[in-house]
Amino acid sequence: MSSVPSGFPASSASSVPPGMPAQPLDPQIAQLLDMVARAKRPPLHHLDPADAKIAYEKSALILDVAPAPVHSVEDMAVPARDGHAIPVRLYAPREASWAEPLPLLLYFHGGGFTVGSIATHEPLCRLLCARADAMVLSVDYRLGPQWKFPTAVDDAFDVLHWVFEQAPRLGADASRIALGGDSAGGTLAAACAVEARNRGLAPVLQMLLYPGTSARQDTPSQRALADGYLLTASMIQWFFAQYLDREQSRDDWRFAPLDGGGSGADVAGCCPAWIAVAGYDPLHDEGVAYARKLRAAGVPAEVADYPGMIHDFFKLGRFVPAVARAHDDAVRALRTAFGTAPPV
Repeated sequence: MSSVPSGFPASSASSVPPGMPAQPLDPQIAQLLDMVARAKRPPLHHLDPADAKIAYEKSALILDVAPAPVHSVEDMAVPARDGHAIPVRLYAPREASWAEPLPLLLYFHGGGFTVGSIATHEPLCRLLCARADAMVLSVDYRLGPQWKFPTAVDDAFDVLHWVFEQAPRLGADASRIALGGDSAGGTLAAACAVEARNRGLAPVLQMLLYPGTSARQDTPSQRALADGYLLTASMIQWFFAQYLDREQSRDDWRFAPLDGGGSGADVAGCCPAWIAVAGYDPLHDEGVAYARKLRAAGVPAEVADYPGMIHDFFKLGRFVPAVARAHDDAVRALRTAFGTAPPV
């Protein structure tokens, strides 16, 4: 197998330190990490935020799957509470019918609240649109450091309200709307599930891909995987420094739905969850813990654990064949929530 970062677990499960998965890295993931290490390019958190945004935009699509064809793509704007026009992109798998409106996934991209965009997550949104036979509305919420907390979550809530109000005009079925996002976008989707409950809205699923849910980075996976697996502890702290308006905001449940303020968000009555976690991701444990929190409140929550994967692996499908299974699982979760038959 290709060389792997130091700290790779021994073959004996009994010798694996807390937070480190017993299973080895996927071979292609190990090869990718080796290539990244040999390239010696500066990581995002060593760049000026503006340069980090550009670097991520340039690199995000290199290892992703080819964009799937869809019936239509439309760019629109949603009014934010402060008058800002939030760019959104609507993907449709086929012509919407007033008699048979389509289900819709409201999607928030990842990027530490600092990088990422509609463009960086276009292949993933197209894949989910085409294979789940659902509209996907991708949101370009505002990012740090120009826009601090809670701007991103306010944008997310404003689009959430808008999509439920505008569903008939969009050709979407308001009774079959799901929330989704990866990483920081998963944080926003989880917060939207709570906001939806608070406002009497009823999404059918929160699809959280390796979400950030914790106020502070003190889980076993955060400690064991702090360096060497693409997303590092230093990078996480840098992202938070760009986004947070003040240190006390770590204790706001909208930033940390798991444990913000000690007890985190009140999640009773929220929609069911499908949570994907990666074994070699510092965020692994907080994703699993959020599922436990949901279940303790009576909310159905399924954890899909991919032990050989790293953070952001949903966007590595061109290089890592095993990612296809995770894509299949996500599509299945959406179709189950929407009540649609699997593709023939």
